Amino acid sequence: MKLVVVGDSLLDVDVEGTVSRLCPDAPAPVLDVVAEHPRPGGAALAATMAARDGVDVTLVSAVSADEAGERLRSLVEVPAMFGRAGSVPVKTRLRCDGTSLARIDRGGPAEPPEVTDDMLDLVLSADFVLASDYGRGMLRDERLRSVLTRVPVVWDPHPRGPQPVPGVRLATPNLSEATKFSGTGDPDEAARALLDLWQAKAVVVTLGSGGAVLHCGGTPVAVPAPPVVSADPCGAGDRFAAAAAIGLARGAPFDEAVAAAVAAAGEFLAHGGISGMRATLPSTVEEVRRRGGTVVATGGCFDVLHPGHVRMLAAARALGDCLVVCLNSDQSVRRLKGEGRPVNRQDERVEVLRALESVDDVVVFGEDTPAAVLGRLRPDVWVKGGDYTAELLPEAEVVRRWGGRTVVVPYHPGHSTTEILSRRT
Repeated sequence: MKLVVVGDSLLDVDVEGTVSRLCPDAPAPVLDVVAEHPRPGGAALAATMAARDGVDVTLVSAVSADEAGERLRSLVEVPAMFGRAGSVPVKTRLRCDGTSLARIDRGGPAEPPEVTDDMLDLVLSADFVLASDYGRGMLRDERLRSVLTRVPVVWDPHPRGPQPVPGVRLATPNLSEATKFSGTGDPDEAARALLDLWQAKAVVVTLGSGGAVLHCGGTPVAVPAPPVVSADPCGAGDRFAAAAAIGLARGAPFDEAVAAAVAAAGEFLAHGGISGMRATLPSTVEEVRRRGGTVVATGGCFDVLHPGHVRMLAAARALGDCLVVCLNSDQSVRRLKGEGRPVNRQDERVEVLRALESVDDVVVFGEDTPAAVLGRLRPDVWVKGGDYTAELLPEAEVVRRWGGRTVVVPYHPGHSTTEILSRRT
């Protein structure tokens, strides 16, 4: 199943610190910055979430050629096709003890985002599409809207964006958005009105801790949410929309897909919300860096774990104070190894790796090489197992940029996934 996420991508930045005093000239807190966490936002965040569910996903969006645009490109974990944009919106939250003190917004399109023929062809080739609207103009493009009437779509609207195209499988407004588009604040009435207005197959109005109301033309279905305590709901709407799209794409009926999406959003919040998604910079790495330790990273598919893998990982862990495994996503493995691979899904491979004593954390990346994720992790030591020299590894030049070094640990002949799989035939 091939999912395309199309829409507006943003650059989100959390600046975290401590507050112990007020400004001398105003009753405003002074934030002493401890860390900065950039991440993909908008459609790019939804695509990342879908990819971490093991889906073959591609992002179609637009970014600028400036520093913010390049930074956003480096953070995107999935295959992407980008058109040009005037400037990427950057949303910066100032946070202390899990609470936002203020948000600074800058940028945004000074001109309509570019939509190319290749982008349209990619959307048309999808088995299913998630339209992620953040009101920045991508989904106003008339050619794109025409294409979106020809593929199955889940539409996540925005109050500053256009109405969904006619005939979408599911529209997922929150109550504020539903009220804006329908003129009524009653969830049942809003869902019913939007079902007719948008000519959608189904409309679900999300209600945060109140769950959701689904309307497919008959009696509305109330879907309760699990009780979750969360101070930061950022990203929950994207998690809901991505999970609903995946459920429908896999053939689930509307009520089951929405129930699964409500549960997924609740689980997302229960695990720390957007902060819990920072697999590109695990808390283990931050803790080791704070105490002056050595961060070690290695990478690979680790599809069928064998003794060669285990020995290499143990040797890598011995070189520092923590070991992070950069793991090829399912779609990345498929591109590198061909159809039929991976044998084990990425969530299963992550679970097995994290169970090893030598592994402190796992980061999944969607590209063919770990260059982008290495740029975010910035390990002190990059380790590979093999019968080649460190100088010949393409990652060596990347790691040298911040003063890191590359190490090759002993190669263990006779152990390989390909060999293991060949014994089955």
